[in-house]
Amino acid sequence: MMLKFISKELQFLKTTGDAPELTPPEIYYSDLIMQPSKEFAIFSRRIADTCASQKTFITAAIQIDPAAPEKTIDTANDIFDACFHSVLDEDRGIWECLDPFTAIFAFWGYQAPTQGKKLLDLLNEKISQAVNAKLIMGTIAFPFHDFPVEEMAGCAVKALDHAAFFGPGHAVEFDGLSLNISGDRLFQLNNIDAAITEYEKGLSISPTDFNLLNSLGVAFGVDACLDKAMEFFEKARKINPEEVMVIHNIGLIHRINGKNDSALAYLKKAHGIDPDLFEIELLLGHLLFKEKKFDPAIKHLDAAIRLKPESGTAFTIKGKILLERQNAAGAAAQFNQAVKLNPNDPEALSGYARAMALQKRNLPIAISFAKKSLALDPGNKQYRQYLEEIQNLYGRIAEKNQDRSIKSA
Repeated sequence: MMLKFISKELQFLKTTGDAPELTPPEIYYSDLIMQPSKEFAIFSRRIADTCASQKTFITAAIQIDPAAPEKTIDTANDIFDACFHSVLDEDRGIWECLDPFTAIFAFWGYQAPTQGKKLLDLLNEKISQAVNAKLIMGTIAFPFHDFPVEEMAGCAVKALDHAAFFGPGHAVEFDGLSLNISGDRLFQLNNIDAAITEYEKGLSISPTDFNLLNSLGVAFGVDACLDKAMEFFEKARKINPEEVMVIHNIGLIHRINGKNDSALAYLKKAHGIDPDLFEIELLLGHLLFKEKKFDPAIKHLDAAIRLKPESGTAFTIKGKILLERQNAAGAAAQFNQAVKLNPNDPEALSGYARAMALQKRNLPIAISFAKKSLALDPGNKQYRQYLEEIQNLYGRIAEKNQDRSIKSA
């Protein structure tokens, strides 16, 4: 990871506040590709063996609304079987249950794509009527670009995940966005290399898709491949020069590379487009603090706090500014809030300890905080220096108090 700033909150943007309000599924069926269940593994082998000789076939993953009555779920397997055989002949299709309310089908033998689509719609309709519930469906028709037969089952469940974002009653044909969602899931699981592969596959389908270009840039950025990250961010910017998400990400790359002037220019442009994005306000506050432009830094940090009051990072940076301004009491109040929000933030703990020491107050607590900050980041020389200074101060004060006690005795 290259993002060694104050907090992981200083990160690349993958979505903005303008993103549609869609609900991710509770279960990602694309996880079955990485850790196959027995049922998915069986179906994957069957489709590879059975469909390898077919010029065309359709694969569909169909899910009954999980909120359907328990009685419906209990009979789903029989319903899948009955509906399959009512629409398709045994010798031109296969199917498998993935769980009590989800099944995956493959069928062939139709004369034209329109006929295959009609058979799929009929299967969907019959299952929906039989269970008296809405369905979620993800489909893919082979051939699809240069994707091999072996990937069709996986593509169908990726399309199912895609459809699940829209909820029951929706069907999605596998496309570049399905791969973006699959890549995002892998990214969420910290499998960055696999996420990059998914985004690249998505771009092979939709080479000018803005979100895929930005997602690939983010993945390369997190993987510390900054030149590759910038390459894809710039491609995305050519498609949409005013997209705040990618402008922010380019600015962050410049910040990582130590080019603060360029970073500020991009972040200010992003702020001008949308002044209500936490990540932009936080990073602007951070950059301006580094430039010792404290007044504008505080303005952006206050905006970040307004947008995301549960974030401790903005309070930490404000505390550092107030320390620079010799306002130890004000700094202590900011660090106190930061530590409440994140008791394991070494920057806030060390800053709080120093603020207390400058006021010569609560020195035992200051020492404990300074020790904890160093334990969290043992290689930080500044934390070690602050701890030693506070310990020396505490020792001198204790010695003076002891001398006074002896004199007054």
